[in-house]
Amino acid sequence: MPAQSLRFDAVSKAYGETLAVDGVDLSIAAGSFVALVGASGSGKSTLLKTINRLIAPTAGRVLIDGVDVADGPAPALRRRIGYVFQSIGLFPHMSVAENIGIGPRIAGDPPANVARLLDLVDLPREIATRMPEALSGGQRQRVAIARALAPGAKLLLLDEAFGALDPVTRDALGTEIRALHDRLELTTILVTHDMAEALLLADRVLVMQAGRIVADATPAALLNGGGGEAAQALVAVPRHQADRLRTLAQERTA
Repeated sequence: MPAQSLRFDAVSKAYGETLAVDGVDLSIAAGSFVALVGASGSGKSTLLKTINRLIAPTAGRVLIDGVDVADGPAPALRRRIGYVFQSIGLFPHMSVAENIGIGPRIAGDPPANVARLLDLVDLPREIATRMPEALSGGQRQRVAIARALAPGAKLLLLDEAFGALDPVTRDALGTEIRALHDRLELTTILVTHDMAEALLLADRVLVMQAGRIVADATPAALLNGGGGEAAQALVAVPRHQADRLRTLAQERTA
């Protein structure tokens, strides 16, 4: 199955009088790795969840390869989309192998190749029989990624997927996700509040503010001052941190 394209057609989501997503028009080409960034409450996770119908838009449509995601049953749609979120969500009463294989099993498809999927996410095959409580946070998130890929999904949604991990594990897992994206020819959407992570992993960065896309640029363009005020406010954070670390290192070697 080839990577899938994505289209938001005037998508809005209202909660009472509050517009969480406000008329988003956006196309994402198949094979893209796109980061969706913005402050808390900007609407980025809400927009992401309209893709797999965890949230239904108040207005507009979301299309995958030109087909409205509202056509057909939601469970069937979700089995075709890999979704990984911050709280991991492994079933505690199931082994690693059972967690990874649950999607194909529910769909009535052939059993997942658990060994191959563990290899993909750089986990030893012998953990297949372990329970989630016996794993570290990073290992559990790798299992969650393997579970998301088990049905053969070519569209991967990452909703603050690395947010609960320590910095070293977070950096390593982000790098491995990017490599998986390239190796498996996925279309990947990463929601993150970490602009440095977005710049390092994505080909294209979308900045949300008050429910709207206010910047759409490559990482290089953003680092060169593009994208407007909201984007540059986010870029300024890792840039300022790098400057402070550089100054601190110079002070200690002086």
